[in-house]
Amino acid sequence: MTADAARPASRPAPGSAADARSPRFGVAMMMASVFLFAIMDATVKWLGDSYPTSHIVLFRCAAALPVVWIFVIRAGGAASLRTRRPGVHLLRSLFGLSAMGLAFWAFSQMRLADAVAILFAAPLFMTALAAPLLKEPVGPRRWTAVLLGFVGVLVVVNPGAGVLTVGAWAALAAAILMALAMITIRKLSSTEPASTIAFYFTVTGSLLGLGWALADGWRAPAGVDLALLLAVGVVGALAQYAMTLAFRHAEVAQVAPLEYGALIWTSLIGYLVWAEIPEARVWIGAAIIIGSGLYMLYRERRVGEVRRLRLPRLRGRA
Repeated sequence: MTADAARPASRPAPGSAADARSPRFGVAMMMASVFLFAIMDATVKWLGDSYPTSHIVLFRCAAALPVVWIFVIRAGGAASLRTRRPGVHLLRSLFGLSAMGLAFWAFSQMRLADAVAILFAAPLFMTALAAPLLKEPVGPRRWTAVLLGFVGVLVVVNPGAGVLTVGAWAALAAAILMALAMITIRKLSSTEPASTIAFYFTVTGSLLGLGWALADGWRAPAGVDLALLLAVGVVGALAQYAMTLAFRHAEVAQVAPLEYGALIWTSLIGYLVWAEIPEARVWIGAAIIIGSGLYMLYRERRVGEVRRLRLPRLRGRA
């Protein structure tokens, strides 16, 4: 999971051409998305030793613009970008960009797998914040899962060993901001297509990222570094598109658990590139976080099924 990766909140209309689903294709796309995001995160960590976070954020957004524009064209072109909610788009962009910047900086400060494990807490924060912000009911079972997930986060960051490192604090803050971005996306998705949300986020990120990079002391990249910075944006956009296809062709319960495969990929890449070996507590804490996330996914699915079963009865009483 990355700072800008959020599950698409909208579905194709039943019976439409886009509704022709293929669960196997959806699973394949999610596996590809998780792998591509792991490659992007590792590239970000590599570049973090040589370039300020502001530069990486700028290229992550600006290099993704051509890919995002293809999504916009497929959604209806410039006409699909009309919106009556510019303020909400700006808020979503600020949450997402702040989360991205903190997560990217955390990658440069700690083991890649450790940071990714902490970012897995974003859905937990989202569930906790959905109750007061979206007025969504969260039952005692899901609250228990959230609390257990937070225990897993504590196991990963290991506060008993001393004061939390600045990298761990940054990853935790990124997870909270990711949750706020997801909640804002959920609110926007009731009226805006996914391509519109992605477009405004990418444009805002490019403009703010440029200002941040100039204020941070611009360093013109060249050669391999320039190629890697461009790859961050392109690979990130392709990973996001693959995730969108995954959720379009398969049920959430079929593909969402595959997101946790990021820990395996980032651990493997971290070992091969930086000789990083996650400590046992990271695996234990990640297992608790993942278990909590899977249980919440199961409960959300069950609640959705119960609501669908009750719906005809409620209509019959009307």
